[in-house]
Amino acid sequence: MKSSESKEKIAVIGLGYVGLPLMYELAKKFTTIGFDISKSRVKALKKGIDITGELNAKQLNKISKNLTCSTQDIEECSTYIVSVPTPIKKNKLPDLDPINQACKLVGGLLKKGNLVIFESTVYPGLTEDHCVPLLEKTSNLIYQDDFCVGYSPERINPGDKIHTLTSIIKIVSGSNKKTLMRVNNIYSKIIKAGTYQASSIKVAEAAKVIENTQRDINIALINELSQIFNLLKIDTNEVLSAAKTKWNFNDFKPGLVGGHCIGVDPYYLTHKASEIGFHPKMILSGRETNEYMPHYIVKESIASLKKSKLSPKNLSALVVGLTFKENCPDIRNSKSLDVLNILSKSFKSVDAYDPLIDIAKLDLGLHKKVKVLKKIPTSKKYHLIILSSPHDVLLKLGSKYFEDLQAKNGVFFDVKSSFGNSIDSLSL
Repeated sequence: MKSSESKEKIAVIGLGYVGLPLMYELAKKFTTIGFDISKSRVKALKKGIDITGELNAKQLNKISKNLTCSTQDIEECSTYIVSVPTPIKKNKLPDLDPINQACKLVGGLLKKGNLVIFESTVYPGLTEDHCVPLLEKTSNLIYQDDFCVGYSPERINPGDKIHTLTSIIKIVSGSNKKTLMRVNNIYSKIIKAGTYQASSIKVAEAAKVIENTQRDINIALINELSQIFNLLKIDTNEVLSAAKTKWNFNDFKPGLVGGHCIGVDPYYLTHKASEIGFHPKMILSGRETNEYMPHYIVKESIASLKKSKLSPKNLSALVVGLTFKENCPDIRNSKSLDVLNILSKSFKSVDAYDPLIDIAKLDLGLHKKVKVLKKIPTSKKYHLIILSSPHDVLLKLGSKYFEDLQAKNGVFFDVKSSFGNSIDSLSL
């Protein structure tokens, strides 16, 4: 792969859904090294295997020589781009361990004149108030005098082959004007859609975190409306189809809100808001609504079964499609897993299947009653079938497949109404 269009030698720290595609594109224009602390991840990538599905074997082959888990291979770089995850803890507070580790790693390598760019989604102020002091402490260098910092939030949509890295406008920011120009020079070389220069790092941080917060609130509204319409015996999808004929109606669908972004990022913003003495009502209310949806699905399913005088304690359930959204192998923060665990409290047996991932090898925190299937079921009958993430490969099976799996008086919960009215089902 041709590189070294400029003097920058770049290290991308973290080779997940964000870092790997970024490293691939940067390597076309710059000398670029991809680093990950996971030896198994780097080994798999070198073999042409990307479990995220973002790059294929041919693409990985082009950059395989520049993938490493050794800090020695990146110690001579001039720019370090941090693209590690920023998850939340069980108490919904930010889990800064990954970004702390990345800061300490990079800080140990920093030299005068180096640039550190953060891509991880954070709350406004975290880069300069939290990450910079860690870099200074570990490197014994002085911010602005010896090294500079930029922030360019990732906008990757996992599994999306249309809205890819280079086709989405990239927000860039820097600790001063000179740094901003340097950051912009790097990204403008690879982003076909162009860049947007934010006035400060805090503005860029805030812009990113509200993107997902806004989407979360909009989906929460539709989820709440779907519950109201269900009580009114009105088809939510028919209501939305009618409403969106108005030019300024925002077209959102009800559903399970999971993944590493939408179901996580709002908690970073609410955490910072609480720190400065502001209690955000709307954001947390939206989160509460969306967190409740797995319980709502199970509750409605059980209510439907009880109409046929069936008791869950004697019944079997199956959840198909476990990733946080369709056609994507990302299992992080998937609410389908919550559905499984909630089902396990009421049903006699609970099976789980997803054709996109080898869930038997993953630690998903599932209840011991949940049985993970290696193959798609064909003969066993289920009283409750939930199609949670409708991957294309599952839709190709057709509605008849799911009808044939149903036991007498069984219920099919088609979460996203994938089959419309072609099958008798419940949906959001």
